Amino acid sequence: MIKLRLKRYGKKRETSYRIVAMNSSTRRDGRPLEELGYYNPRNNETRLDVPAIVKRLQEGAQPTDTVRDILRKAHVFEQVGAGANVESSTATVS
Repeated sequence: MIKLRLKRYGKKRETSYRIVAMNSSTRRDGRPLEELGYYNPRNNETRLDVPAIVKRLQEGAQPTDTVRDILRKAHVFEQVGAGANVESSTATVS
């Protein structure tokens, strides 16, 4: 099963995360199938590749709880129901 989850990177106490599509049996910091976005919890910055995320969700990928909350704040799930009517290539949520 493919999961949308966070991949940790950065220095100690200055972590950031990439939102990636990975096989569910792969370790957290393993090689992703695709990088879909970026999340920085220190300043609450988020950059998302919305069309790629919508495509993965339509193919059956399951987001983790944290990624689901990030996508809900960016209103990505509304676009999943709309299907191919995704016009923006990236989204920034503050």
